[in-house]
Amino acid sequence: MMHQRKSKKILIYIFLLFMFGSINNISINELNFPKIKNINIYGLENRESDNLLKNIESLSLDNIFFLRSNEIKNLIEKNSLVENYKISKKYPETLDIKIKKTRFLAKINYDGKIFIIGSNGKLIKNDHIRELPFIFGKPDIKEFLKIKKNIDQSNFTYDQIKNLFFFPSKRWDIELKNNIIIKLPNENITDSIESVYQFIKVNNSQNITVIDARIKNQIIINE
Repeated sequence: MMHQRKSKKILIYIFLLFMFGSINNISINELNFPKIKNINIYGLENRESDNLLKNIESLSLDNIFFLRSNEIKNLIEKNSLVENYKISKKYPETLDIKIKKTRFLAKINYDGKIFIIGSNGKLIKNDHIRELPFIFGKPDIKEFLKIKKNIDQSNFTYDQIKNLFFFPSKRWDIELKNNIIIKLPNENITDSIESVYQFIKVNNSQNITVIDARIKNQIIINE
């Protein structure tokens, strides 16, 4: 793939050199390169693609040979819906932008407004998505991504989570969809979550409301 890209660039440079070398007494500014006519965006919903396309078109892109790619990259990277992306040039007049959309992980209240936290670590305006865990408290987004990783490394699935509670001590409580609240320690979090999972698996948890795993190697229940 890398070799193909290099070969393509070499052919373009040769083409330009040949063209410029064959023109006498004409300024480069007077040459008419074909304008970029098509910008295709893949990976977003129609409305999301339209909004991004308008922003890209506002850059007044010229021709594909002298494209200022950094301007497009900066614009795409500012978009909170983008996890990662790839820009491909189709000479002479088309750009293909392939986007991997961020996953919506949780809702959180910041300054009285509800936002969605994406897997890219960015805040996204709430778009009436209901089925997401709600975060109570004021964690840094990195703190949330850490606890999400801890959950994913256990046998619990993130789909089992109803709410998350963050405390100033940087400790978390997790509320499951069956209304059981799990109190977690500050350290060895993945091991504690897994211990709770195994406990629930082998015990009847029907009457349990709170599982306290804050003390190492101990499970305390409140029925």
